[in-house]
Amino acid sequence: MEPRSDPDLSTLLSFGLTTATCLVVGLGLGWLVDLAMGTLPVFLLVGLGLGIVAASVYSYQQIKKFFQE
Repeated sequence: MEPRSDPDLSTLLSFGLTTATCLVVGLGLGWLVDLAMGTLPVFLLVGLGLGIVAASVYSYQQIKKFFQE
């Protein structure tokens, strides 16, 4: 049985940065759409929801890699 390789610092930093980016991009795009359409909280919340979904999918895929190794 091979020893499991733990994630290194650069992997963990990119994991956190990508998760934060998903949330910020979702919020930013939702805010921009709201400004253009004049419906302030609606698309901001939709963008936040999409950012959370994107971050969750990315997190699941990355965590699954480390448990398969």
